[in-house]
Amino acid sequence: MIRYRRLVMVIAVLGLVLAACGGDTASTTTGAQTDTTATATTEGETEGTEAPEGTEPEASGDPIRIGTSLPLTGEFSVPAVKHRDGFQLCVDLINERGGMLGRPVELMVEDSRSDTQTAVNQYERFITANQVDVLFGTFSSALTFPTSAVAEQNGWVYPVPSGGAGRIWERGYQNLFYFQQGTAEVIGATPMRALDHYRTEGLIPEDAFPQTAAVVTADDFFALAIAAGLVGAEVAIPDTDVVLDLSPGWLAEFGVEAVVEDTWPVGQFNDWINLANSIQSADADAVFVGTASVEEVISMVDAFQTIGYQPDVLYMSQGAQSEFVDAVGAAANGILIHVSYHPAANFESLLSGEPYGSADFIADFEAVHGRVPDEDEAIPFAVCQGMEQAILATGGTDQAALREFFATRTAEEPVQTVLGEFRWDEKGLPIERSHILVQWQDEELQVVYPAVEGSSDMIYPKPEW
Repeated sequence: MIRYRRLVMVIAVLGLVLAACGGDTASTTTGAQTDTTATATTEGETEGTEAPEGTEPEASGDPIRIGTSLPLTGEFSVPAVKHRDGFQLCVDLINERGGMLGRPVELMVEDSRSDTQTAVNQYERFITANQVDVLFGTFSSALTFPTSAVAEQNGWVYPVPSGGAGRIWERGYQNLFYFQQGTAEVIGATPMRALDHYRTEGLIPEDAFPQTAAVVTADDFFALAIAAGLVGAEVAIPDTDVVLDLSPGWLAEFGVEAVVEDTWPVGQFNDWINLANSIQSADADAVFVGTASVEEVISMVDAFQTIGYQPDVLYMSQGAQSEFVDAVGAAANGILIHVSYHPAANFESLLSGEPYGSADFIADFEAVHGRVPDEDEAIPFAVCQGMEQAILATGGTDQAALREFFATRTAEEPVQTVLGEFRWDEKGLPIERSHILVQWQDEELQVVYPAVEGSSDMIYPKPEW
């Protein structure tokens, strides 16, 4: 047994200036035409007349094809559709700028229908039928765990947008790179550290700090991993002899007792009222809810409202999406969620080798979709940025070269994205990244931790329904 190393999260977001994926078809292939003039010769080289000033060089020749399987229908459809849209926006913008290496870029999206075996089959076809040049990862830990094995067994780089369960990262794989802050097991540290921060600052009186908590989750890789970190469970990694010892757990570390631990089956559960009643009966001061979908978050809030349960703290692993507040309205106020991205986080990044800031991303997304992007679009956009930087740096799509690029990023030479800078450890996990804690306040999502310029004070206790 090895003990899972507690991450002493360096609050990289302290360097922020917080001032500032639906389709119903099984497969879509998309790209963009460009008004440009260069022609492709060998991979990584172009020739032709110089484009007029103010225009981009023309992308021509064989396209660089990107393959991804996403659960566009089924249990994970809402965030998966947003992931598709984030990937697509990035590809379209790259094509508007002349493509990659003078070649147009095509995005092939397969719908896994939230089914594990379907997703595995789709990635196998991407690789064995030689349909694509590079891969983008899928949405959810449940689908990432088996599909990443397909990529690893074939020696393909697999950039992961949304797959934070620790078991994914403890198999000794060499080709996985995670584009979020850290594994799900450490997520619980963020709300607990935030509460402790406000206690230390005197904004939460010592006698009002939560003493008891309910931890309830979907029977889902990601949600269960969050719960395991909170309560200090042991997690056995399939197909290995590794056991993660997460004791004592983030709750106990801050003096909070878990009085309820429960799970529900994904996609098969409708007994929300009884679950809510069991939490209320235990009189838990704080509730930590790990979910597999936005719909589950909405159902949990509806149940709490129905029975009139008023916890002081309500954290949910999803709920930062606009669909959530649109569904529950003012009932969202006071709910805490961890995020990897917030529109106010002013990161400078790169696209097509040129500076591309968060404001650029927001403006480009709004021009297409008519609203501000959320993290389920920003995360896949960052994956696309990272892969483009790797392709440009290595001059092609050789998988070994791409892997070497990602594995050798440093603090001085990171991958630069709208989520911030990335470099990875030997497991493929990002180094020196921390989640952001946000809270719905007057139906607006505000950063409440870390307490930096542009953030708001946490509302405590959560307002009554």
